Amino acid sequence: MAFHLFKKSTEPRPIFAALGTDMHCHLIPQVDDGSKCIEESIDCLRTLQAVGYKKVFVTPHFCSRFPNEEDDIKQRYEQLCQAADAAGITIEMAGIAGEYRVDSIFRARLDSPRFFQVAGKYVLIELSLHQQMMDADDLIFDMQTRGYDLILAHPERYPYLNIDGPRIEQFLNQGILLQVNILSLGGFYGEEARRRAFAIIERGWVSFLGSDTHNTLYCQALRDLSRSRKIEKLLEKHQFMNNTL
Repeated sequence: MAFHLFKKSTEPRPIFAALGTDMHCHLIPQVDDGSKCIEESIDCLRTLQAVGYKKVFVTPHFCSRFPNEEDDIKQRYEQLCQAADAAGITIEMAGIAGEYRVDSIFRARLDSPRFFQVAGKYVLIELSLHQQMMDADDLIFDMQTRGYDLILAHPERYPYLNIDGPRIEQFLNQGILLQVNILSLGGFYGEEARRRAFAIIERGWVSFLGSDTHNTLYCQALRDLSRSRKIEKLLEKHQFMNNTL
């Protein structure tokens, strides 16, 4: 009996209620490297509920690898919403956004602008995870001159983006907001991404945290992280903008 009394709980804790909204996840099935089926998406939504989220924006990839079409995304999103409702999911399906990679087809999209925006306010962009694109900064600036407000996804994951160098501060000075992946804080993407994530949060540079949930593997990591007192303290210490969405 004593063993059961003092056994460490493996249940998720709703610590992300402090954020309220998850503004980065890949739960529309079969459109990118995220969820592979409706059932997996529903399981992931249950996890997001269990760890405290009240609202979620889905952000499918739009890039050369996943050249998604808006009408198809809308149709699949409606199917997901119907399935979530039938499954008794109570988290609010707040809408479609997108994660737009600044890559070889980004210019064409910019010249014929069609962007799903987070809460109708922000375009979520990402850079290459491997190497810097030569004209990425010009494309980003061009987008801003057209009136778009930007969020840069997971800057801690770009190995060429020196957090002690001028480029991140340049982004901030341009009014670009930063979003760190929650799972980076638990080492999901490696020790270097974890270290960088904590560093830029402590500097006050981060406006949003996103789960970037792709599948049930990510969800298990998120459930584990929800039991971290260190993460709970970080959420108490720092103010993020998720709950403004």
